[in-house]
Amino acid sequence: MKKFSLPERLKMDTSWSLFLDRDGVINRRIPGDYVKTIDEFQFLPGVLDAFKIFSGKFSHIFVVTNQQGIGKGLMSRGELHKVHDYLQSEIKKSGERIDRIFYAPYLESDHHPMRKPGIGMGLEAKKAFPNVDFKKSIMAGDSMSDMIFGKRLKMKTVFIGDDLQKCRDHHRLIDFHFYSLHDFALQL
Repeated sequence: MKKFSLPERLKMDTSWSLFLDRDGVINRRIPGDYVKTIDEFQFLPGVLDAFKIFSGKFSHIFVVTNQQGIGKGLMSRGELHKVHDYLQSEIKKSGERIDRIFYAPYLESDHHPMRKPGIGMGLEAKKAFPNVDFKKSIMAGDSMSDMIFGKRLKMKTVFIGDDLQKCRDHHRLIDFHFYSLHDFALQL
């Protein structure tokens, strides 16, 4: 029996868009804290190699990230922009791209529509890039709010991480599971 690749299974072509969570997917998450400076930002293994693959497979690559550290007063928007400028410059140095980074600075308790699982960041991406088709998009993240965000916009969802119990408990929200962003990229 033939094993189909992810693009074959999804009938993907280069018109598809990729939405990525940041902390825990692209960079190391700081348990109980937030990445507030460039010094605290550490790429996860294989991420730069993953972007080399993504850049050739997707028409658009977006980062959509909740950043409630701003809402808590632990960092400023300017500090976050420095971190994101660093992220984009490192991706660009490797010859790859991120088309736009969208972030929600609101507290979880605010229930703001920009904050995942709300779909505001997805709608902002569509407004900025009108050719984005959510039905031809993938959301890759490490939390259920990422999966709900993707499903609300009719995207395919990819859970990144090693929490197999979470995958079993929320299997209706998760279309595919990979242990890392690099593992996901290797299936494209």
